[in-house]
Amino acid sequence: MSLVHRLREPRGSVRPGLGRGLVIEPMRRRHLRAVLAIENRVYPKPWSPGVFDAELDQMRDGYRYYVVIRQGSTVLGYAGLLYSGDDAHVTNIAVDPDHRRAGLGARLLAHLAHHGRDAGFINLTLEVRVSNTGAQELYRKFGFVPAGVRKNYYEDVEDAIVMWCHDIGTDAYAARLAELESHHGN
Repeated sequence: MSLVHRLREPRGSVRPGLGRGLVIEPMRRRHLRAVLAIENRVYPKPWSPGVFDAELDQMRDGYRYYVVIRQGSTVLGYAGLLYSGDDAHVTNIAVDPDHRRAGLGARLLAHLAHHGRDAGFINLTLEVRVSNTGAQELYRKFGFVPAGVRKNYYEDVEDAIVMWCHDIGTDAYAARLAELESHHGN
């Protein structure tokens, strides 16, 4: 897959009309204050501002893709992908704890899956904490299956389950996404 192919803006890169005034759009530096606030609330070892700056630079170069979900000017969550060959790796999905259980994580994951399909990736992969059963359940709905374990992946203490979602470019996967989105009002 060529870099030029990856750099094109995918269908739905800005997704208004998600209901309740929600918009998913590419992450920009202007979003970082809100993203870092969520990051610090959600993760025991949050990424630094420098890490996010570097990720945004690589996004501009076509190796990463980050989005925020917002309502008005309030950022409610964010998500990202790292490109690797024919695969796209979900680097993070985080929702402000005050807005959890509203389907925002599912909306972000659906957006990433559409982006991956539009960019021509074949598979999606991610790691998830062994203790995060809610996220594991969400990922299974999107077709992710466990493929292995990374010992002490998180803070050198907690294992991660490696999960894969194969063949995201198929009509069957498009139908799965449409069904999931119909449940979340996308």
